[in-house]
This record gives sequence, structure tokens and C-alpha cells, in this order.
Amino acid sequence: MTEIVLGVGASHSTLMNTHWEETYHKDRAERFRDALGQARDALAAARPDTVVLVGSNHFRGFWLDLIPSFTIGVDECIASGESGTPKGPQPVDRELALYLAGSLVERSGFDVAFSARLQIDHGQSHAVQYLLDGLDVDLVPLVVNVFAPPLPTLERCERLGRAIREAVLAFPGDRRVAVIGSGGLSHRLPWPDWRDPNGEDEEFMVGAWLNGRENWQDYDVRRREIIRAAEASLNPEFDEEFLSWMERGQAHRLTEYTTAELEKVAGNGAQELRTWLLMSALLDHIPGRRLAYEPMPEWLTGMGVAVLDPAQAPAQTSAQTSERQS
Repeated sequence: MTEIVLGVGASHSTLMNTHWEETYHKDRAERFRDALGQARDALAAARPDTVVLVGSNHFRGFWLDLIPSFTIGVDECIASGESGTPKGPQPVDRELALYLAGSLVERSGFDVAFSARLQIDHGQSHAVQYLLDGLDVDLVPLVVNVFAPPLPTLERCERLGRAIREAVLAFPGDRRVAVIGSGGLSHRLPWPDWRDPNGEDEEFMVGAWLNGRENWQDYDVRRREIIRAAEASLNPEFDEEFLSWMERGQAHRLTEYTTAELEKVAGNGAQELRTWLLMSALLDHIPGRRLAYEPMPEWLTGMGVAVLDPAQAPAQTSAQTSERQS
């Protein structure tokens, strides 16, 4: 019987790789990095065969010429390798990935896109670098559109997580499957709404997103400069509340937000919390354990790590289960 053995939610930032020495709050940075190590050790102890890796893409694998809401990598998966993250082919559990893609279409009403040659960036490879370091696991990469509106609603992301859970548990065999949600917490990136760019920098960014399919590296130097020049905009109060939901098994409460409301309270980068929400739904929203929360203005992001372990979760009452599924 296929099992779901662990869930991990973790923020990512390439500034952790490229600007570690310039980081002022080194104590916070070290606590976050140590928490990633703890989560990595928890994954190793869970002995997964496969990791469903839910993440975003920052216009290095998807462009404005075609952006699906959800895409499953079903064969080749290639990491772009920007900013010190892993580069090159990643191992894919092709059998499970194809099964999930088919099951979601035929049984769950989710017409997910699929890719037989998926390019991921640090929205997922940051997790490969720090959470899967040294682990012999295959991936089922799932990319969620969190940056090019219209975005899939939070409620639909939660329902997709539950549908994938049902499909994984019905998969023949005895796979041990872990889930990672990579992204968030609160942060605001100097990225425009592509439909209405204002000023030279925003017009450049939209041009990069539209024209970068064959030459994304040509745009990265100026993209990096624009990001480095941005002022941090974090909301630690929101982050604390969200992590408390994770600890109480209430991450589904994020669906109370519309996309616009979430951006207003936690920034456009917080749309990545869809990945945590999907992960939590895949773990049936069991109560989790917070390993770290560190507001990192130098990295423009609220950095959090949490683990959801079915072996440690208290038994749920039927009323609680019904509440989560309503």
C-alpha cells in the first residue's frame, strides 16, 4: 500500500546562496539554515522513495507565451541552476507522475498540464539543494502558477492537494511518498502585474517574461539588479498566524483569502503559500511542527520551515475530519 510519510513546508531564497556574507542578521540566517537541515534529517528518517515537490517558477521554465495553472513533470526534469542552485537533470518517478496526471484528469476533474521536459528553477531546486541533499529519491515535480495572474484560487489549490492525496493513496504498490511545499512566507517582489507594467524596470521584466524561453540567461543580470534594489516588505504577524495554523492542522483557513486579499496583507510573493497549502492538504491537514521562523529583510522574505509527520500526529476525530473536508 502506498503511503504518504511526511510533509515539509519551507521558504526559499537564492540570496541565501549568493549574499550569505552580506547578511546582517546572521543569527537568524543560521537558525533558518539549521531548520532546513532538521527537515532534511526528518525526510531521511521517513525513507521516502518519491517526493512530490510542489513549487513555483520564476520565469525560467514558464513564460507569458504559455502559463498553465498546474503542471506535472512526467519525464525529464531539468534544473536551471541559477544563483548557486542545482543544475541539470533531476530524477523523476515517471510511473507515479504519469499515474497522477491521468488520475487527476479522469477521476478528479483537474485538467492539469503535463510536461515531458520540464525546466524548474529555484522555486523547486532550492528544496532539492537543502532538503534532499544526499537522499536517493525520485521526484514528481508540480509547478503552480503563483506569479502571472489570473492565479488559481487558494480554494482550488487546496482541493487539488486533496485530489492528489487520494490518487497517491490509490497508487498500486508500496511507495513511500513525501511532499514538499517550497515558497513563501510573506514577501513582496519588485515584480509588476504583467497586464499593466509601469516604468522602465517593469516593462523590462514583462519583456523578459514574454521573450525568455530560449534566452532567459540574457535577462538575469538586470533582473537580479532590480531584485537587489528592492526594499523588504514583510509581515511577521501574518507569518506567525499562518504557522500557528500549520501547527493546529488549520492551514485550510488560508482559503478564506482571495488572491487580492493575500497580496494586500502579505505581499505578492506570499502567493507561493499555495505550495504549503497543497502540501498540507496532501497530508490531510494533520497538525504540524514549526522548526523555524525568521524574518529576513536582507533576503526580502519571511523564512519558515515546518514538518507534518503522520507518525507523530494525534488521532483526528470524525468531526475534525469533516470540518477539514467541508
